[in-house]
Amino acid sequence: MALAGTGVFAEILDGEVYKYYADGEWRASGSGKSVAIVNPTTRKTQYKVQACTQEEVNKVMEAAKVAQKAWARTPLWKRAELLHKAAAILKEHKAPIAECLVKEIAKPAKDAVTEVVRSGDLISYTAEEGVRILGEGKLLVSDSFPGNERNKYCLSSKIPLGVVLAIPPFNYPVNLAVSKIGPALIAGNALVLKPPTQGAVAALHMVHCFHLAGFPKGLISCVTGKGSEIGDFLTMHPGVNCISFTGGDTGIAISKKAGMVPLQMELGGKDACIVLEDADLDLVAANIVKGGFSYSGQRCTAVKVVLIMESVADAVVQKVNAKLAKLKVGLPEDDSDITPVVTESSANFIEGLVMDAKEKGATFCQEYRREGNLIWPLLLDHVRPDMRIAWEEPFGPVLPVIRINSVEEGIHHCNASNFGLQGCVFTRDINKAILISDAMETGTVQINSAPARGPDHFPFQGLKDSGIGSQGITNSINMMTKVKSTVINLPSPSYTMG
Repeated sequence: MALAGTGVFAEILDGEVYKYYADGEWRASGSGKSVAIVNPTTRKTQYKVQACTQEEVNKVMEAAKVAQKAWARTPLWKRAELLHKAAAILKEHKAPIAECLVKEIAKPAKDAVTEVVRSGDLISYTAEEGVRILGEGKLLVSDSFPGNERNKYCLSSKIPLGVVLAIPPFNYPVNLAVSKIGPALIAGNALVLKPPTQGAVAALHMVHCFHLAGFPKGLISCVTGKGSEIGDFLTMHPGVNCISFTGGDTGIAISKKAGMVPLQMELGGKDACIVLEDADLDLVAANIVKGGFSYSGQRCTAVKVVLIMESVADAVVQKVNAKLAKLKVGLPEDDSDITPVVTESSANFIEGLVMDAKEKGATFCQEYRREGNLIWPLLLDHVRPDMRIAWEEPFGPVLPVIRINSVEEGIHHCNASNFGLQGCVFTRDINKAILISDAMETGTVQINSAPARGPDHFPFQGLKDSGIGSQGITNSINMMTKVKSTVINLPSPSYTMG
């Protein structure tokens, strides 16, 4: 049954076009234009959203600036209370939001529900953590530095940056939005959300949950539209005091244009899975399938290349192929394991990588099969470094296996990548695991498990082209604040109980 845009969400829909959110109300854009959102499964228009104008962005920025000043004066416990309320409303309305995820980004139904629930939990945790972190400051005394008497007390605290611009990606448009929204709000910032086109309607429903929770007008806004029209305009807007972006190459372009603005960026990966001879091969196979193929491989932390010792390669490839044969390929509504990739251009890109590997002699463990945006799971064995798939991120259900003759060879391939988000190593030898983990140039290394972003309070960061700064609830809160100091100068040295 169609739930999106009905019931409490009826006010966010105008005819057949979803409204945008500004100054505490749902509005139709003055442009009179809309942007179509194509369902990846049917390849037909599923939803439409407003094509906001630059003038509307300016108004949103002005309102955000005003609202932020008042919000910074709102007691911390009160901010936390509102976040808890939003979390409860979000979880209560998980069904219509999950339905949007199924139709906009072809996320399997059960995973779509999980994403919404996880997002509610993230908001609540953020409220708790924010109260603790932001409630504590620091006292420094001057006599700890040589040559100084104790005549100065320095009090430091964390203050909001101002207006945070949040740009989440299509693959987790709700979860990766709230992971930016929660920390920004608890820290006293205003928030402007620019959702991805695919995923925009799920994001608008999520924003409405914040609206229903009763946040002040203008504090949260959500603008939709064409990147060509408002993308650069938003990221280069003088009213923006911080940009939190998750996505692909666009992030590199944004970082070059953004100027003196704190950036938090996560820009994809080519997560390597290094398999040693002494690994538990059943565990390896299960994690390669889960890591490489869940949500059709459309995750930054998906296993993107398997670097496996020659002596165990045949056995692992056989085990993985047996598991791939059992995966259900089909509709997201039916909870299939492999669903259509997000767009036709995405499917075409994946196909290009596959064809390049074919020309250069990779071993196809399955027949390459595609219908529309649906690509059947494919394992490519005997991949060599001269193939594009060895280095490029497919963001689809295609996984290359590179056979190695030494651990050094595996580490070298991993570190030669321009990405460095996560990686994993499988071995029963804890000493080798630590040595390899230390040698891998990635933000996180998982030992005996596939890469994953969560739990959401764990630090999450990329090296090299995989990003700037670190996420995870605590790190995001700290990143969205600045330190402010007040120094008390005493007329004469003063020592506690001295």
